[in-house]
Amino acid sequence: MTDAYIYDAVRSPRGKGRPDGSLHEVTAVALSARMLNAIKERNGLSGHAVEDVIWGNVTQIGEQGGCLARSAVLASDLDEAIPGLSINRFCASGMEAVNLAANQVKGGAGQAYIAGGVEMMSRVPMGSDGAAIAVDPSLAMKTHFVPQGIAADIIATRFGFTREQADALAVESQRRAARAWKEGRFAASIVPVRDQNGLTILDHDEHMRPDTDMQALARLEPSFKAMGEVMPGFDKVAIMKYPHLERINHIHHAGNSSGIVDGAAAVLIGTAAFGRAHGLKPRARILATAKIGTDPTIMLTGPVPVTQKILRDAGMAISDIDLFEVNEAFASVVLRFQQAFDVDPEVVNVNGGAIAMGHPLGATGAIIIGTLLDELERRDKATGLATLCIASGMGAATIIERV
Repeated sequence: MTDAYIYDAVRSPRGKGRPDGSLHEVTAVALSARMLNAIKERNGLSGHAVEDVIWGNVTQIGEQGGCLARSAVLASDLDEAIPGLSINRFCASGMEAVNLAANQVKGGAGQAYIAGGVEMMSRVPMGSDGAAIAVDPSLAMKTHFVPQGIAADIIATRFGFTREQADALAVESQRRAARAWKEGRFAASIVPVRDQNGLTILDHDEHMRPDTDMQALARLEPSFKAMGEVMPGFDKVAIMKYPHLERINHIHHAGNSSGIVDGAAAVLIGTAAFGRAHGLKPRARILATAKIGTDPTIMLTGPVPVTQKILRDAGMAISDIDLFEVNEAFASVVLRFQQAFDVDPEVVNVNGGAIAMGHPLGATGAIIIGTLLDELERRDKATGLATLCIASGMGAATIIERV
C-alpha cells in the first residue's frame, strides 16, 4: 500500500464556548474556511490539488448541519471541484477525518486530502441535536445510559482515583499549557482569527486559567453529584450494571473536566508523489490508525483497548512510543490510561490538554495530532500516539512517525 504522509497541520486558537467568547461571532463554516485557506496558502496549493475535504463535527444541526464540509469548501478559496465529506464519531470526529483520509491515500483513492474538524460550542450547544442513546428509553435502558460526567466518575470509582489525583492532573495541565504558550510551542501551527477588516479577534487559547491551584479546585462542588444521587438518579442506573461498586465517588467538576470552547483544525495528508509534485517535504508518516467499540455505560475507557489494538496491529509495544496525546475529556480518562500502561506522566500531554485549553468536540482529534507532531519535532523524537475517548463507548487512535 502507498504510505500516507502529513505535510502540514494548523489550528485556530480556542475561544470560550459561550456568548462572551471571542469567537462567538464566527460561524462553523467561516472558521472551517479559514483553516482550509491557511492550508492552501501555506502549501501553495492550486486547482484540484486535493481529492477531498473530510471534516468532522459533532452537533450536526442548524448552521453546523447539512454537509458542513462542502459548505466550508465553497466558502473557502479552494477549487469548487473539490467536494466535501462531513463525518461524526463524536469526540474523535477530527481524528477519524484524518484517519479516513490517510487510509484513502494508502488505498490509492487520490493523492491528497485535507482533513480536520470544527465545533462552535458557543453557537450550537452540545446535545442540541439529540441522541437516541440518551432520549430513546428503549435504547437507554438496554445500554444503562448515564451522562458522560457520571461515566467519568464511574471510572474514578472503579479504578481507585481520588479527587486529589484528578485535581493535581488538572493543575499540571494548566501549568503545561501556560508554559507551552509562553515558550511559543504552538506558534508554527496557530492561525489567528481575524475579522473582515483584518483585525485580530483571537490569537491565543482563551479558556486557560494558569493561576489554578489545588486550593482553588478544592472549593469547587462536584458537577455530577446531584444528577447522580438525586434526580434522575443515574448512580442507581450505573450500580444496576456494576453492583460491586456499591456507590459512585463523584470527583469531577469544571476544573478537572474539559472546557467548552470554539475551535477548528486542519491537516494536509498526501502521498510522496504529491509532495514531490508540489515541492513539499513530508513531516511525518501516518503509521497506523484504529477504532474500537467499548462498554457504553462507563463509556470513556476507549483509549486503553484502542491503544492495545493499534499497537498490536502495528507490531509495536508501548515502549516504542516517545510521546502521547490523550484527550483530557475528564481527568480520570488520562489517569486510567497512565495506570493501564504504566507510562511516565512526563511524556503524556506534555503541553497541557483540554482541561486547560478546551475541547472543541469535532476539532480536538485533529488538534492533538498536530500538537503531537509539533512536539515530536521540537524534541527531535520519532514516534507519537494520539487517542481519545468517545461518547456511547468507543475509542480511536493514530500513530505517527517522523520522516
